[in-house]
Amino acid sequence: MKLVDPTIPAKEKEATRAPALASLEGLTIGLLWNKKARGDLLLSQTAKLLQSKFGGKILPMETKNNAGAPAPTELLTNLSPECDYLITASGD
Repeated sequence: MKLVDPTIPAKEKEATRAPALASLEGLTIGLLWNKKARGDLLLSQTAKLLQSKFGGKILPMETKNNAGAPAPTELLTNLSPECDYLITASGD
């Protein structure tokens, strides 16, 4: 466990955010489900809506086994060259 003092200003983050996409037109959508109830339905329906509006391709849904933990690095590394953007959702 790591305790953080909320009275101390945050340090600069070491990671940087990827640049925003100029458009979603024709891009490939990756899906990542954390196996929470009905999250898969939310993801697939959202992807279909995005595809109907912007075109592109939907990759088969990937899963992670622990909703409370980050996705394994290997999973994200394998997905990154295949998709232009990734959507994830939590169900229940």
